[in-house]
Amino acid sequence: MTVLRVAHYINQFFAGLGGEESANRPPERREGPVGPGRALAGLLKEDGRLVSTLVCGDSFFAESLEAGREAVRAWLQDVRPDLVVAGPAFAAGRYGVACAEVCRIAADLGRAAVTGLHRENPGLLVYRKAYVVPTADSAVGMAPALQAMVALGRKLATGAALGPAEAEGYLPRGVRRPGLRARSGAERAVEMLAAKLQGRPFTTELPVDAYEAVPPAPAVRDLREARIGVVTTGAIVPMGNPDHLKRCSETRWARYEIRGVEAVTGERFECVHGGFYNAMASQNPNLVLPLDVLRDLQREGAIGGLIDFYCTTTGNDQRLVDCKRNGREIAAALRAAGVNAALLVAT
Repeated sequence: MTVLRVAHYINQFFAGLGGEESANRPPERREGPVGPGRALAGLLKEDGRLVSTLVCGDSFFAESLEAGREAVRAWLQDVRPDLVVAGPAFAAGRYGVACAEVCRIAADLGRAAVTGLHRENPGLLVYRKAYVVPTADSAVGMAPALQAMVALGRKLATGAALGPAEAEGYLPRGVRRPGLRARSGAERAVEMLAAKLQGRPFTTELPVDAYEAVPPAPAVRDLREARIGVVTTGAIVPMGNPDHLKRCSETRWARYEIRGVEAVTGERFECVHGGFYNAMASQNPNLVLPLDVLRDLQREGAIGGLIDFYCTTTGNDQRLVDCKRNGREIAAALRAAGVNAALLVAT
């Protein structure tokens, strides 16, 4: 029996090297399994062996993309695996993007590859041809994610025939393959139409994603007359985080008074965002909520003025449904305060 050689890519957090304070660590190779790779190795059983792990900091890969790609390419060329497993990254955006890049490089080298991502992970947009197992939004779903990744990866590595995405348990890749069906397309279409008209369940063969059209905000006619509201997804909060905003996956937003405040200093405010190394933002929150510059502009007459509060939430891994609700609620609060312009500061 041929034993599959498996290579595993993980980030610094799952390697046990730390969180955001270690996110700039460059790629490093480890022999055998590390972190969740131990569970992965157990699932491979006797027909697979996890021979090598590449660990890389999320920020390093995101900010030094070419260096990260070269490290992955050199690693795979040296290890020569039958299967590459990346992650799973769940809803972690930078990690998901790195996993997608690993799958792209593996495919370029002719290696089977699989990853696991939450359906809202931005990594899905990086390499649409990747084989991606849908996961939960956090590591709570590690066990089922690894099981699904191993099952799919084993088929990919051995060249077994794959069925459609919904049958095999991976996310659709937008690939259509020729094949034979028992009935013609016209017959199937009429059957689906009849089911729809009669209120019976049916599954379309051509799902179409419906994206909401977001019209751009109208231009501000004269900033010198503008009353501006400030909003940030960077989770800048008063010291002590009185409303207990979460580091990620937040569902709420909060508002805090800035009447008479000239700058958001590190003595009175802090950053609780978990999606980047936030020490510098906590030392000087104006880097994320630029109140100091806005006050200067106000004194210079470049802007009319600011309302007496700012709105904040944690954008990291926030679900789209929560983003929409928070956006509506924040907009209502700003309108009630009489703004005619809003400054949205991201991270």
